[in-house]
Amino acid sequence: MFSFNMLLEDLAQTERWSYLPGGPIATEPAGLAAWALISHNRADAAMRPLDWLVGIQASDGSLGVTATEKSPRWPTALAILAWQFYDRFTCKNRYADCIERSVRWAFSNGGTTFKPNRQMGHDPTLVAWPWVIGTHSWQEPSALFVIALTAAGYGNHSRVQQAIRLLVDRLLPNGGCNYGNTRVLGRELLPQIQTTGLTMLALAGKSVQDARIGESLRYLENNLGPNTATVSLCFGLLGLTAHHRRPSAAEDWLDMALRRNDRQNIPAYQKALITLASLTTLAPPVDRDIPQKTGNG
Repeated sequence: MFSFNMLLEDLAQTERWSYLPGGPIATEPAGLAAWALISHNRADAAMRPLDWLVGIQASDGSLGVTATEKSPRWPTALAILAWQFYDRFTCKNRYADCIERSVRWAFSNGGTTFKPNRQMGHDPTLVAWPWVIGTHSWQEPSALFVIALTAAGYGNHSRVQQAIRLLVDRLLPNGGCNYGNTRVLGRELLPQIQTTGLTMLALAGKSVQDARIGESLRYLENNLGPNTATVSLCFGLLGLTAHHRRPSAAEDWLDMALRRNDRQNIPAYQKALITLASLTTLAPPVDRDIPQKTGNG
C-alpha cells in the first residue's frame, strides 16, 4: 500500500530540492516541497527550503529557476505560495517582507498583448503571466500566480481577476486545456492532464460560471488512471480534489506511481507532488477570515 510516511520523511530530510536525481536545487521543487511539508504539519522541516528561497530572491522580489539562473522568473509564484502557507500555518510573519516584494514584482509584470484576429481561438488582450517576461501570457504560469496571489490575500485584485478570466477563456470548447492556445493553424489543440489539473486547482472556489469547467473535470476523471505519468497524475488529482471530485482509486494510483520507481531515487519534485496529491482534502486557496486585498496595480 501507499508508503506515504516514508515518502514524507524522505522529503523532510532532503536538502536537494531538484527536478532530477543529482540535479541542481531549483525554485519550483523547493516551493512545492515546503508547501507539501506544511500541508502535512511539518512546518519546521519546511523552513530549510523556505530559507533557501529567501537566499536566492533578487532585490526586485523575483526568483529565477535556480540560484544561478535568474530568469525566467515565473517560479516567483511558488515562493509566494510557500512563504504564505508557512506564515499562515504558524501565525507568524517570518516571510512577510519577502512575500510583499515578490507580490509587488508580480503585479508590475505581465504577459504581452496583441490585437485579436479571426484565426485566433482566445482573447489575446487579457493580461496574466508568461513563462518569460516579454512574451504572451500562458496557462500554467497564470494558474500558479492566481493560486499564490489568492493565498496571499489578493484574490480580488484586478490583475488576479483578469488572470482568472484568461484561464477560463483558454479552456478548450469541450473542456480541458493545452498550454494556452486553443487553435493552431486552424486546428483545435488536444487537452493535457497536467495543465488542466493545475487550471482546475486555480479555479477552485472561484465564482465562475462556465460549462467548460465541468467538462474539464470530467476530462480529468476520464483520463486519470494507474498508468498516468506521475507528474500529470498528481496535478490531475489536485485539480479534482480541490473540486471535491477525488477518485476513490487515487491512493492506489499514487501507490503504483511510487512503485514504478526506486523510492530513494525519486527526485524531490515528484516526492513533493505525490505528497501533495495524497491529501484527501485541500484547504481553500485562502482562508475565509483573511482579508482580501483589491487594487488596480
